[in-house]
Amino acid sequence: MSEVASSAPSPIPRGLTPGAPLRRDIGINRRYAAERRFRAYGLAAVTFGLVFLVILVSTVVRHGYTAFVQTSITLPIEFTEKVFDPAGKRGTDPKVLISANYPALIRDALVKALGIDPSNRVLVREATEMVSDGARIALRDKVLADPSIIGKTVEVTFLAGANIDSANKGQIDLTASEKDRKVSDQQLTWMRQLAASGALYKAFNTGLFLSGNSSRPEAAGLGVALIGSLYLMLTVLVLALPIGVAASIYLEEFAPKNRLTDLIEVNINNLAAVPSIVYGLLGLSVFINFMGLPRSASLVGGLVLSLMTLPMIIIATRSALRAVPPSIRSAALGLGASRMQVVFHHVLPLAMPGILTGTILGLAHALGETAPLLLIGMVAFVANYPVGPLDPSTALPVQIYMWASEAERAFVERTSGAIIVLLFFLVAMNIGAILLRRRFERRW
Repeated sequence: MSEVASSAPSPIPRGLTPGAPLRRDIGINRRYAAERRFRAYGLAAVTFGLVFLVILVSTVVRHGYTAFVQTSITLPIEFTEKVFDPAGKRGTDPKVLISANYPALIRDALVKALGIDPSNRVLVREATEMVSDGARIALRDKVLADPSIIGKTVEVTFLAGANIDSANKGQIDLTASEKDRKVSDQQLTWMRQLAASGALYKAFNTGLFLSGNSSRPEAAGLGVALIGSLYLMLTVLVLALPIGVAASIYLEEFAPKNRLTDLIEVNINNLAAVPSIVYGLLGLSVFINFMGLPRSASLVGGLVLSLMTLPMIIIATRSALRAVPPSIRSAALGLGASRMQVVFHHVLPLAMPGILTGTILGLAHALGETAPLLLIGMVAFVANYPVGPLDPSTALPVQIYMWASEAERAFVERTSGAIIVLLFFLVAMNIGAILLRRRFERRW
């Protein structure tokens, strides 16, 4: 009887005739269509973001790649004795070499190299404008370093002026009328003459990485900003990393779960979302006005950035500690390990990849900050290298801000070049964080 009942046909739904095909539920079609639309929206959003990223990067590279090369002019300089010591006081007055008429040496070399009539002041002035104003300082430093060159003729390489450099790089429309450009027809003729003789050429711009700030765009460099950023990152690493890891270990492994720890966790999450300029105001009022630390010092900037980075490191470290399976702790405790041994011998080594990743990302975030550094005075014009963290300094993002506000067109190239350098460091730090995570991360 049971076999007969089990073999009986299933009842036909109402409204359908026997033998008619079942209609597909139209609700499924709507769900599939909604899924396809959502995928299309997501793909469009990703494509939209990638397009603007490509536009941004290509614009920066197009305007900044020429900053890594610089136009130079090599001239034979006659270090005549009468220019340095016409009164014969060089043996008794060391200031004679400092106050010598170095521009006259450059002027005479240009007049001779270009075949200019020395009495034609207009042509002489146009010729001297082809060389950077910092050439006299380069000559002075060369003579002070080696006074034995006085009385000799030595070939010396100078930086070309900003307008000559821009014209040589193709950044000035030379087809425009002479009155609409900053390079005259005569200077263009001299440029071709010097280039044909090999005296005018382009070379890698080491000054971009070695020189300090300057009001002359052709002589401005990132040297001081790079040293200042290095001091900033070292300060953040020394202060924020141990304090953040220690606070995370206590909150995650030892602190009791009560209202006080809940309040601390909420405040840490809120501090991670506080605008960076607020930390700048805090550093100005506490470290400079109250503690009396010097303005424009990289130590003050590092303290401010440490406060800003600390919540990020704590959150990342706690997430890494929480990702370690509880079985690791239970097994260590079961074998007789103390709570301290469990944390430092087992949990912390396993969480170290996540901690390093969070730290590197926090440092990369601090490296690109500008607003808090502006409030503590790191926007000052600094031309000399800082010897220590208490000396006046600046940082890469602040240097970019300062160059972007300059009126001369040649600083546009320097600004984009500095952005490329900053992006290189940020990308390198992010890639390093990814590689560390993939190399040491364990899958549980």
